[in-house]
Amino acid sequence: MTPKAPEEDFSDANIEVSAPKTHAVGIEGVFHSMEPAITHMGLARTAKLMTKINHKDGFDCMSCAWPDPDHRKLAEFCENGAKAVTWEATPVVVERSFWEEHSLTSLEDKTEYWLGLQGRITEPVYKAPGSDHYTPIGWDEAYAIVARHLNGLADPNEAAFYTSGRASNEAAFLYQLMSRVLGTNNLPDCSNMCHESTGTAMLHTVGIGKSTVSYRDFGEADLIIIMGQNPGTNHPRMLTALHEAKQHGAKIVAVNPLPEAGLIGYKDPQSIKGYLGKATQIADQFLKIRSGGDMALLQAISKRVLEAEAAAPGTVLDHDFLERHCDGFESFAAHMEAVDDREVERATGLSTAEIDELAARYLNSERVIICWAMGITQHRKGVDTIREIINLLLLRGNIGKPGAGASPIRGHSNVQGDRTMGVWEQMPDSFLDALGAEFNFEPPRDHGVDAVHGIRALDEGRIKVWMGLGGNLLGAISDTHLAESAMRKTELSVQLSTKLNRSHVITGEEALILPVLGRTEVDVQESGPQYVTVEDSVCAVHASHGQIPPVSDQVRSETAIVAGIAHATFGDRHGIDWPAMIRDYDVIRDHISRVVPGCESYNEKTRTRDGFVLPNGPRDSRTFATETGKARITVNELEHVECPPGRLILQTVRSHDQFNTTIYSLNDRYRGIKKGRYVIFVHPDDLADLGIEDGQTVDIFSEWKDEPDRVLRGFRAVAFPTARGCAAAYFPEANVLIPLDSTALESNTPVSKAVVIRLEPSSVPAGVGRPVTV
Repeated sequence: MTPKAPEEDFSDANIEVSAPKTHAVGIEGVFHSMEPAITHMGLARTAKLMTKINHKDGFDCMSCAWPDPDHRKLAEFCENGAKAVTWEATPVVVERSFWEEHSLTSLEDKTEYWLGLQGRITEPVYKAPGSDHYTPIGWDEAYAIVARHLNGLADPNEAAFYTSGRASNEAAFLYQLMSRVLGTNNLPDCSNMCHESTGTAMLHTVGIGKSTVSYRDFGEADLIIIMGQNPGTNHPRMLTALHEAKQHGAKIVAVNPLPEAGLIGYKDPQSIKGYLGKATQIADQFLKIRSGGDMALLQAISKRVLEAEAAAPGTVLDHDFLERHCDGFESFAAHMEAVDDREVERATGLSTAEIDELAARYLNSERVIICWAMGITQHRKGVDTIREIINLLLLRGNIGKPGAGASPIRGHSNVQGDRTMGVWEQMPDSFLDALGAEFNFEPPRDHGVDAVHGIRALDEGRIKVWMGLGGNLLGAISDTHLAESAMRKTELSVQLSTKLNRSHVITGEEALILPVLGRTEVDVQESGPQYVTVEDSVCAVHASHGQIPPVSDQVRSETAIVAGIAHATFGDRHGIDWPAMIRDYDVIRDHISRVVPGCESYNEKTRTRDGFVLPNGPRDSRTFATETGKARITVNELEHVECPPGRLILQTVRSHDQFNTTIYSLNDRYRGIKKGRYVIFVHPDDLADLGIEDGQTVDIFSEWKDEPDRVLRGFRAVAFPTARGCAAAYFPEANVLIPLDSTALESNTPVSKAVVIRLEPSSVPAGVGRPVTV
């Protein structure tokens, strides 16, 4: 029997809070993977998809960008990967009557969870000017509406083309081509809100904004340091690699304000011991750092490395590597002498003994990998913090040798591939030159808007048309109220999507939702079944083949929709044959092979079972495409979050049953939360100091400069063993607390991990959780 979409929305009225877990996965993880899948898809459909996910002849999981091992297991997926597949491949669909029964006004108060449970969107729908409803529309008419608006713009920069990381390389390549043929580099994407700090820092220091390790390096490392990252929820398959690294003798250190179950213990679901035995301790050392203190910690470790070298000259630093491949060492060494241990302790909340222990581990390890994610990038000094990661690695030659390197862990499955294919508002002239030569036009050269600047441009009326290739910008971006107000000022908003989310509810004067194929579904075009390609976190590119029939004969692939819009808008301008790229994706890949560096012979390489790995100078040959031609050791001025008395530093986090803004359930079992999301995690001693009881309902006020406070009302305070002075609440609900202009220096990434807040007792019943601006 096909499950039904819920009619009523959900509240936190029946929330349950228990002690957090001390291990991840095990039999419980298997149950929570398979029970929803079988319930919603049936046994046969579940078996077909779960045995093809992340396999060489199957489809790429849409839930993260963790790389695949050389030898795949039968069940090569994690709990959240199974949930992502179930979410996409559900037989529940949005019936035509839904659009008649639900006005946009009535949908504004619905939660992301409820919206997603309404099922797959199966036909294009259109909101006309002055209307409060979507109505079904034909594809040709939908394309014509978009073309009319794009061709009617006074300036190409009045349009912006946002991209989610679920898009394939083929779709991303066509999308950026369409934007640039129109005449704009307004190509904001989800990277702007997550790893933009990584790209900014690494391009400057090592010449490439990507990981310098391979999957195999994890098995050869002596030490793996995991900073600002929660693999157990956000990249669960990484736990398998960490478990294997432990078996090979690696030590693992976790640095995070929140204790995370997956980094405490792990029960391997692929082995009998994972069901019957004790959990394997993953983190040999867990540093519960104060939010924003990572830069100070890294400088303190580098200082200790230099002191060890001074005590035993020639035995600690990799002098040959530093002399041949690096510059800036002397200035850096002088700067490290001024690092104040007392300031480090204040910034980190860690003891000298804890810092000394990590320094000793680093000094005793020949091969070191440092991993990081949003807990590092989403800080005001995120870029400089990543530069300090690079500094520490360079001191002992931990880039460009087996078992060592810098490893930013991407969240969305092809967010890295999107950037490789040209989805960036600041693509270099070399890429634009190749694109222009391939398609016989002159691409625009002025930089476009990123996500934050794009919202500001919408708010100021400078952007008239906003298109989203997947994703949920209004759920993901900071300053929710301002972003939604800005989106309402557009003349046309367009979303290419599988399921409903907040970005479909808050629209421009006119709006379109164009339903797309899922990653799981077979894509048949005129030349036959098609495949698409993706790039993972370690620069490996491989094919993805859909496995099941489309949910409707009215859904189209992202690739076909983008090319269809472009053809309706431009015709055969510049001689670009858009219909040919719909008929056969080989045509797109041939273009990619002549435009994108490292993608030569793209069709041939992606047809092999293993795909191929893109060139990576730091990893492959210790070559660095920086301004100086060497890896750059940098001097960065320390800054940490100043938090007045009676205030806390808030970070936004995902629940376990969540992928980006997609909510799979109202549970977060690793943190002990069930049937609710309107909670704030605070250390019990901080609650006591604030005069707030565990379980009490509070209002959360964010304080930033001289702006009016933002507030979330009716949240339940949960005593939790986080770092003192810190707090956490779920994304996207807490995004309303983050000012649009509170961004990381240089990268412009929203500062979602360092929001200064105060808590006050609330008169609002628990579970209401309505964002209100004071």
